[in-house]
Amino acid sequence: MGELRVEGLSKTYARREGWNRTRHLRVFEDISFTVRDGEFVSIIGSSGCGKSTLLGIAAGLAEASAGVITLDGRPVRGPGLDRGIVFQEFALFPWLTVLGNIKFGLRSKGVPRAEQDRIARKYVRLVGLSGFEDYHPYRLSGGMRQRVGLARALAIGPSALLMDEPFGALDAQTREAMQGALSEIWSKTKITILFITHDIREAIYLSDRILVLSGRPARVSLELTVDLARPRRRHDPVFQHHETTLENALSAPLADGARTIA
Repeated sequence: MGELRVEGLSKTYARREGWNRTRHLRVFEDISFTVRDGEFVSIIGSSGCGKSTLLGIAAGLAEASAGVITLDGRPVRGPGLDRGIVFQEFALFPWLTVLGNIKFGLRSKGVPRAEQDRIARKYVRLVGLSGFEDYHPYRLSGGMRQRVGLARALAIGPSALLMDEPFGALDAQTREAMQGALSEIWSKTKITILFITHDIREAIYLSDRILVLSGRPARVSLELTVDLARPRRRHDPVFQHHETTLENALSAPLADGARTIA
């Protein structure tokens, strides 16, 4: 199981201005959606709309001002091994090899050493890094490092994978390659994924559904179902039609209630 449910989520920051004044910044309010078991859902929106903050709350790294996030019916109240997390920064341990980095979470779970090795090698193969098991991060390209991060997140057997603009620091060619690799990995594992991106084409290429957040205070302004066969072709007319729809949604003022396009 891996159903991630967001219900009535709001986030407000309180900032002190001077000795007697507090300013409240509403980042987003009353956001609700569900990522079904085995579904790939992306969230897009303009900078500052709270995409990464929302994912941080889902990861248990930040607290909501109101509302709740549940995973398989259990409220998220902090970090946990039921969620794998992949950030834009590679966050690998430089003193550990590829295998060592992937085994790190398994050690935290108390997995026996021999089983750690078997599981880590399985995910090395899954992300296409066979032959690089004993390499340290400094010897790897950016794309390869992100594959290690992805393998490490998957190896712990999470119910859901949370990804915060994981390919944002990569060059265009490597980014497209990683999108293809992630799509293939998801097709094999069918793990529930919540994916944050500012790249419309990336969202269409990868997702079952796309949620568009409006400007602050952000709300879900559009929900788009991407009903295209995989692997997807970026020059497909339907793909390009979705691009136009999302571009218009990002530039439009928030209407009363979210629109849904299936």
